[in-house]
Amino acid sequence: MRNVQQTVKNGCLIILVTGLFAACGQSGKTANNANNTAASTAANAGKAGDGGLRIAYVDLDSVEARYEYFKEKKAELEKRQQAIDNELKANVRALQNEAADFQRRANANQLTQSEGEAAQRSLMEKQQQLEAKRQNLSQQYMEQEAKFNEDLQKRLDNFLKTFNADKKYSFIFSYRAGASNILYKDEALDITAPVIEGLNKASDAKTNE
Repeated sequence: MRNVQQTVKNGCLIILVTGLFAACGQSGKTANNANNTAASTAANAGKAGDGGLRIAYVDLDSVEARYEYFKEKKAELEKRQQAIDNELKANVRALQNEAADFQRRANANQLTQSEGEAAQRSLMEKQQQLEAKRQNLSQQYMEQEAKFNEDLQKRLDNFLKTFNADKKYSFIFSYRAGASNILYKDEALDITAPVIEGLNKASDAKTNE
């Protein structure tokens, strides 16, 4: 399940980067700083970029930390992953105990040759069944995660179309601390706060429908 866990941790977040924001990010701003810089964005956006291009950026770390829908779904996925891990671990322990009991009986000459061969076949079949179960549960989990990613993509697409309906920005970049190819950013162009506020309002409205 280690590969599945890595997918759970990162796979849900990649949708925040792909297609909607360029690959970048930064964290560590307070809510007040975000609100203050967002307020100055509109006044400064027209000055940004060459050739009249108007740009802005969104801090992905802040989105992940403050977008309630994302946090809820991530928690659900992590809970599902933990349940799968626990179930498989219980199955493994049961099989190990059965194998240990077989070994004990074999060492004590409590089994005939035919009984021993039958017990070995049974253990091998159960091991194969357990591996098939692990693969099936992992596949189900990845499908659940993919559906969440598709839903999140749709939500972000729809929101940004509305958010930028007036074509205020020519480009909206993303920024993430330690994983960005943007070497300098003007915090006056930070629109993270209104983006998060809008995403949360849209989620609340959809929930109340």
